[in-house]
Amino acid sequence: MLKTLIVMLMAVTAGTVGDILLAKGMKEMGDISAMNLRGILDTAFRALTTPKLIMGTSMLAVFFFLWLAVLSWEDLSVALPMQALNYVLVAFLSQYFLGEVVSPLRWAGTILVCIGVMLITKSGGS
Repeated sequence: MLKTLIVMLMAVTAGTVGDILLAKGMKEMGDISAMNLRGILDTAFRALTTPKLIMGTSMLAVFFFLWLAVLSWEDLSVALPMQALNYVLVAFLSQYFLGEVVSPLRWAGTILVCIGVMLITKSGGS
C-alpha cells in the first residue's frame, strides 16, 4: 500500500503541475472561443511550440505512465479515488500560480474530498 501511495502522490503531482502549466499557457495565448478557423489553427501551431504547453503535456504523460503502473498492482476502486488528491493541489497551485480566488466553500469541499479519499484508502487493505 505504501508503494501505491508514493507512486500515486508522484502521479497526482505530475498531473496537477501539467494541468497548471496548460492552464497558464492557454491563458497567455488568449480565448480561442471567438476565433475563426484560421485563428484557431494559428493558435494550435503556437501551442505546439510554447514551452509551458510542451512541459504541461510532458507532465501529463508522466502522470499517465505512473497511473499505468498503479493500475497494474492496485484495485481501481482504491486507486481512482486517490486521484482526487489532485483537487487539493489544484486549489493551492491555482491560487498561487494562476491568481485564482478559492472561496471558503471550495476549501470545505476540498476537505470533504480528502476525508473521502482517506476513508477509501483505509478500506483498501489488499
